Amino acid sequence: MMKTIFTFLLLVSSIANAQHTIKGIIIPKIEKSDWIILYKIEGTKQVFVNNTSMKSVSIVVNGKKELAGNFELKMPSSAKSGVYRINYRLEGESFVDFFYNKEDVSFIFNPDNPELSITFSESSENRLFNAYIKIISIAQQQVDSIQVAVLQNPSLDLKIQYKKAKKNVDSIQDKYTEAAKDKYIAPFIKASLRNNPATILTSVNDYMLNLKNTYFNTLDFSSKTLINSSFLTNKILEYLFYINFSDDKKTQQKLFKQSIETVLTRIKSQPYKKDIIEFLIEQFETSKNLEIIDYLFDKHYNKLPKNLQNQKFKSDKIALFVTEIGRIAPDFSWKENGKTLQLSTLNDAEKYVLVFWSTSCSHCLREIPLLHAYMENKKGIKVIAFALEEDAFVWENYSKANLSGWHNVLGLNKWQNKVSTTYQVFSTPSYFVLDNNKKIIAKPNEIKDVKAFFGE
Repeated sequence: MMKTIFTFLLLVSSIANAQHTIKGIIIPKIEKSDWIILYKIEGTKQVFVNNTSMKSVSIVVNGKKELAGNFELKMPSSAKSGVYRINYRLEGESFVDFFYNKEDVSFIFNPDNPELSITFSESSENRLFNAYIKIISIAQQQVDSIQVAVLQNPSLDLKIQYKKAKKNVDSIQDKYTEAAKDKYIAPFIKASLRNNPATILTSVNDYMLNLKNTYFNTLDFSSKTLINSSFLTNKILEYLFYINFSDDKKTQQKLFKQSIETVLTRIKSQPYKKDIIEFLIEQFETSKNLEIIDYLFDKHYNKLPKNLQNQKFKSDKIALFVTEIGRIAPDFSWKENGKTLQLSTLNDAEKYVLVFWSTSCSHCLREIPLLHAYMENKKGIKVIAFALEEDAFVWENYSKANLSGWHNVLGLNKWQNKVSTTYQVFSTPSYFVLDNNKKIIAKPNEIKDVKAFFGE
C-alpha cells in the first residue's frame, strides 16, 4: 500500500515539475540572423527567460521546397503562466507573442507578418484564442462596413442589417467567452470585444464620441493577467495615437493631455501607473514631444509616492532632453577681460550662436574662420565660441589672433568637460542658436545650416 502511495506521489511531483517545450518554425528562414530569445512580459517590461539558435530545415509548401528556420526551447519548470515573447531578429523589433499555461506550444509563422500568419499546431489556449480573433475580426468588420456606409451616406436605411451583424458579433463573443471559461485567455477574450452601439449611428461626431467614451469599457486595468501582457499597453497606444488623432498640432497636444488623463484615471495600482507613465514618456521621446513629456512628469510622475519614483529615470530623461529645441540652454560661466560672464545673464544681442569647437579639429579650423567672416557684419547676433581643449596655449593664441568680437570660452578636459557633457556634444563643431532669453531655437548641423537659418 505504502509503495503504491509513494509511486503516486512521485508521479504527481514529476507532472507538477515537468518542463514544457516551445517549438517554432519560421518560414521563410531569416537571413543573417539565427538567434532566438524568449522573454516573459511583465507589465511594460520584458524579462529574459531563455535563448537558443535557429536551425535550417527544408519544408514542402504548395508542392515546393522552402528553407525554414526551426527552433526549440525548454520552459523552466518554475515558469509561470503568462504572455511570452519570441524575439527572432537582433536588429529591429521583430517578435511574436503567445500564451503559456503549463502546456507545450508549437507554431509556425512568416517573419515579415507574424501576427496575421501565426498558426498553432499545439496549445489548446493559443488555438482557441487565435480562432476567436479570426472569427470575431471578420464579424466586427461586417458591423464596421455597415456603419461606415451609413456615415458616408446617412440616407441609407441599414438598421436591420446592422442589428443582424451586431447580433452575430455578440453571439460569437458569448460562444468563446463560455469556451474560455477557467482558461488563462478568458480575460483577453472578454477585453477584446468592441463596444458597438445598440443602434446604428448617422453622425461621424456621434460615432467618434461613442468610440472614445466606451473604448475602455471592457478593459480591467486591475487584472494582473492583462497587466502582464502587451494587451493593455497596445490598447493605450491605440487610444492615444489613433482614436484621439488630429491634423492640427495644437488640437493634437490637447487631445494627448485629455487621453493621458482618461488612461491614468483608470489605473488604480500606483506601481503599474508608474510603469505606464514611464512607458508613455519613452513613446513621446521618439517624436521629441517635450510639451507632453513635461506634462507627464509635472502632472503625474512627480506626484507619485517618492519611493516609487525612479530618480535615475528622471535624471536620465532630463539630461536627454536638456538641449532640445525649445529648452532654455543650460547655464555656464567664464572669464572674459577680467570679468565673470554668465550665459543666462548675457544681454548684448538679440540672438546668439553657441558653437563648440576645438583647435585640434581640422574641420573646425576650416569652418570657424568662415563663421567669423559671415558674422562680422551681422547686427544683433553674437557668437559664443566654446573651445574644447586639453590645454590653453594654442587656443589663447588662435582666439586672440582670429576670433575678435566673439565671446571666447575655454573648456578644459575636452570631451570630459562638464559643459560639453551637459550639452551632449559628441563632435565638433556643434552649433546651437539661442534667442535673447537663451532658449534654443535651432540646432544647425553645419555652417551652411547656420547661414540658412539667418536667411542666406
